[in-house]
Amino acid sequence: MPTAIGSYEEMSRRPAGAASERTRVLTTCSVPPHESLEYWHDAVLGTLVGMDIAAEGRTYDATLRTDRLGELRITTVEADPGRVHRSPRFIARGDGREIFVAVQSTGRARVEQDGRATELLPGDIGFFETRRPFHTTFPDRFRLKIFAIPRPLLGLPEADIRQLTGRAIHPGGGLPALLGPLLERLADTSASYTTPTAERLAESVIDLVAATAADQLGADPADLPGADGALLLSVRTYIRWHLSDPGLTPSVIARAHGISVRYLHRLFEAEDTTVCQWIRDLRLGECRRELTARPAGSVSLGQVARRWGFTSAAGFGKAFRSSFGLSPTDWLDRVRADGPPC
Repeated sequence: MPTAIGSYEEMSRRPAGAASERTRVLTTCSVPPHESLEYWHDAVLGTLVGMDIAAEGRTYDATLRTDRLGELRITTVEADPGRVHRSPRFIARGDGREIFVAVQSTGRARVEQDGRATELLPGDIGFFETRRPFHTTFPDRFRLKIFAIPRPLLGLPEADIRQLTGRAIHPGGGLPALLGPLLERLADTSASYTTPTAERLAESVIDLVAATAADQLGADPADLPGADGALLLSVRTYIRWHLSDPGLTPSVIARAHGISVRYLHRLFEAEDTTVCQWIRDLRLGECRRELTARPAGSVSLGQVARRWGFTSAAGFGKAFRSSFGLSPTDWLDRVRADGPPC
């Protein structure tokens, strides 16, 4: 089949789509099939940066969703196979004010930039410098989640950014194992946060990206400004996702983040708590939420306790009484009779 290429210097029309204050969705389904590739080029140009887009055939099925999270612009792209080229003529337009940090959600991406080539597989993270040319080929239908970070906020020297592009960062362990899933989740939920929460999350995410970049470059993430906050966010996220594991211990958490147990304890000391206390409080909170949400008699205390990482109903009861001054049964009876106690 012939190759169809969309290439426009200016937006020829504003793509139609559903939008809210912080969310905009653009889809090629909103135009006739023979206009789909041109429409898609306009959508990408108006949302991300200028690029040439090529696809086999003259029709293209793609959707683009853009959300805001504080200073971050998050774009989720789901599209047919194709090729994109950020060429010098687009760079001359001056729209390269951000660094793109992307998570390959589904499909594959073959990336070329700064003399290197790599392949992003599902879960991999890639850095894209928008001030220099890059080529990306998507051989399959794909989903890509792109975080556009204003370059002054990331605080990385130009030489460091050049070393990060054209490389696949695999989520096998350490900071990438926390950053990738966190970005995936935030891309799906960013519109649900209130403005103050979104701003705090954005700051923490940027710190975590900077710490991950430093780690990839061989620097010590602990030497970065704000790195403790970024690392604490990673640790808390890891704990939440492994809360049901009764083997979740400080040594396991520290090993997953490439830090010492002593350093882990120091992070929580700054928050006026301990690792174990924070885990216990989270587990108790989840148990209370589940017990109040379920009909009476539909589940036992032991089942709920074990589901959230307690090894026995007795241990759960002791922890519950220590924190709330009542047994789980007495507390639940009071909730059902009068509502939650103050």
